[in-house]
Amino acid sequence: MRLLVFGARGQVATELRRLAGGAPSVQALSVHALPRETADLEDPAACAAVVAACHADAVVNAAAWTDVDGAEREEGRATVVNAAAPGAIAAACAARGLPFLHLSTDFVFDGEADAPLDEDAPAAPLSAYGRSKLAGEAAVRAADPDAVILRVTRVFAAHGANWVRAMLRAAETRPVLRVVQDQISAPTAAADIAATLVRLAAARRRGAGAGGVYHYCARPAVSMLDFTREIFRQADWAPQPRIAPSMTADWPTPARRPLRPLLDCARIRAVFGVEQPDWRVSLAAVLSEIKELRP
Repeated sequence: MRLLVFGARGQVATELRRLAGGAPSVQALSVHALPRETADLEDPAACAAVVAACHADAVVNAAAWTDVDGAEREEGRATVVNAAAPGAIAAACAARGLPFLHLSTDFVFDGEADAPLDEDAPAAPLSAYGRSKLAGEAAVRAADPDAVILRVTRVFAAHGANWVRAMLRAAETRPVLRVVQDQISAPTAAADIAATLVRLAAARRRGAGAGGVYHYCARPAVSMLDFTREIFRQADWAPQPRIAPSMTADWPTPARRPLRPLLDCARIRAVFGVEQPDWRVSLAAVLSEIKELRP
């Protein structure tokens, strides 16, 4: 299976390339990941043209405007990248009959629900970033009803910009790390997302499953405070700072963050047979890789 992937340098695209690099469990997978220089999502027409000329079996959009606070200043640009471009890619995929998989986010919710939300729960984004991603979902569904939209949460990996790497770097110079205890979600490894995308793409290519919105995240839900504590519990080779609790209100930011954007993943299990991984197991693998990469 040949995958065309937008977002070559992102965490998920990197893991997709690694899957294609020799994992024995992934049979005949090749990944062509497009850097921004080749497919700039600020130019939706150019992105659509890439799809029109490609020789792929399925297309994945793992690219996005992810600067949550920056989107408050430049919502127009964020909306082009997160909505107009995915819509154009989806239309090009529909015209060629190619399965299209698009990554979205838990930030489409306000995080005020007491229980995990399913895919039909009303969206209520708190930020420009969330609004742009929700607009992207609408654009993709309008252009290609058969597309798969995968909402994911708090992606982490041994590479890229993510919470795990940020905390390990901070611990090198700070003896105390203050971490919010009122933000609760499910950290999800980029490698697990990549493997799920491959599984879904293969299913859609053979006509199995169904298009639509799906939730996918690891388990169990955890506060950022306890997630950080687990990072350092497992990374006993790293500096061990004191982890002090704080609240989101202690850290004013331009964009509001949802506090409990919990996702119900029953639909993806029922339709595609995809189970939720344990993030603690995935974290151990990521930390092992980070340790090996240390100078």
